[in-house]
Amino acid sequence: MARTITKIEPTINPLTRLPQGSLRKRKVAAYARVSTDQEEQQTSYEAQVDYYTNYIKRRPDWELVGVYTDEGISGTNTKRREGFKRMIDDALGGKIDLIITKSISRFARNTVDSLVNIRKLKEHNVECYFEKENINTFDSKGELLITIMSSLAQEESRSISQNVTWGQRKRFADGKVSMPYKAFLGYEKGENGEIRINEQEAETVRRIYYRFLKGESIGKICSDLMKDGILTPKGKTKWTKTTALSILQNEKYKGDALLQKSFVVDFLQHRTKKNEGEVPQYYVHDSHPTIIPKEDWELVQIEIHRRKELSYSYSYKNPFAARLICEDCGGYYGKKKWHSGTPHEKEIIQCNDKFRNKCHTPNLEEEDIKARFMKAYNLMISGKETVMDDIQAAMSLLTDTSKLDADIGGLKKELEEMSKEFNLLVKMNTRSPQDQAVWRRKYAELEDEYKRKEEECKKLIGEKEGKRLKAGNLEAFLATLRKGEAMLDWDEAIFNFTLEKAIVHRDKSITFRFYCGYEATIKAGE
Repeated sequence: MARTITKIEPTINPLTRLPQGSLRKRKVAAYARVSTDQEEQQTSYEAQVDYYTNYIKRRPDWELVGVYTDEGISGTNTKRREGFKRMIDDALGGKIDLIITKSISRFARNTVDSLVNIRKLKEHNVECYFEKENINTFDSKGELLITIMSSLAQEESRSISQNVTWGQRKRFADGKVSMPYKAFLGYEKGENGEIRINEQEAETVRRIYYRFLKGESIGKICSDLMKDGILTPKGKTKWTKTTALSILQNEKYKGDALLQKSFVVDFLQHRTKKNEGEVPQYYVHDSHPTIIPKEDWELVQIEIHRRKELSYSYSYKNPFAARLICEDCGGYYGKKKWHSGTPHEKEIIQCNDKFRNKCHTPNLEEEDIKARFMKAYNLMISGKETVMDDIQAAMSLLTDTSKLDADIGGLKKELEEMSKEFNLLVKMNTRSPQDQAVWRRKYAELEDEYKRKEEECKKLIGEKEGKRLKAGNLEAFLATLRKGEAMLDWDEAIFNFTLEKAIVHRDKSITFRFYCGYEATIKAGE
């Protein structure tokens, strides 16, 4: 019996994925991305956009929806790729039938992201075509090939990241300093790539430092900068306390550079961590020209710490705030106005809690306090050689932190071992059935012990920092003494960096205690 063969013509056009004979054009979009915003990549980016625009328009059965783009964005995940996310939303909303991309690595370098998005698109009858690999997601072999190619792209990205990290760390180890000129006030790139001072911007930096040393608050400094129309490092008109403080604390202004202040870790998500000893740091001395003398920079760090400790008690309008202490209640003295708004208006300085605590300490006047401090200071420097010897001896004790360093190192090792125990506990719970009550108890005990050790470590680090800062105070004091002559005119900087506190007594005398430990009691009228 002769066989009969009937040919069944395809009902779907393999190119358009529409019924044969359908007049509706296929809605096509393209996706283009470059991972950096450098000039050579910019050319690649523009070329991709131009290519796909013309490529889609040449097809009479295609309708161009648009070219979705992301510029200067990494493809390791889709979180910050706004163009990509908008394209996926439009496709799921029925605005796109086909997406064309140069390669899988342009689409995503993360295997999970690639597959999740491709499957989601397939469910909504949206096809993806990758030109370089010639892969069509509607093809039966497409998903397997995409999995393989995405994994390769992901591994390539990880390898590139490791190479970049290694390169950066090698630069750090070699002491090579780079400067983010676009967001850094005071420096510019010289003709041969060297770091050069931008004198116009440097004047703003010096203004911030020296006004701070004169006692002005950071808020007042920012307000004056805005009044004068001076722009921030990033070219903005609004100055914030954070911006000004970052300038005051940046060691680059004294010509040094601390490399690897922070680093990125991958723990559930990418985040930047402040380096507190987890990875090596490199301090490069005298790497570039100074804008602020080293001794002035150090004085600023001491003053920042002093104000932080005083918190709300600090007032730039009153240099005596949180320095003058009432003998009766131990509270601070502050400025008050008498007969405000009258011809007899007068400003006095008295204990802030005088009437609440019924203190019997006297009211004082600013000029009287200044005159008495100058007398106490001059008495001290008359025997400054002895004082300087005492300071040197005290500093040698303060700078010896060998025991603290050993204790901190031991605690950090213990914390590291405990972190490994945490990981083992979690792995055990995921790999095999555990008694959850027992497991949670073990985890809680380990967590409590970890927190206790962590607090102990922080306390020791605080002690070490306290010793360092006290040594810094004495160093600033010593520097003031070395160049110090008899004080004939009021100098607020000397007052700030030499006086620890002044106690006001009932008999109107004031005992001035200096950072070196020297004390002088000056009676009223002396």
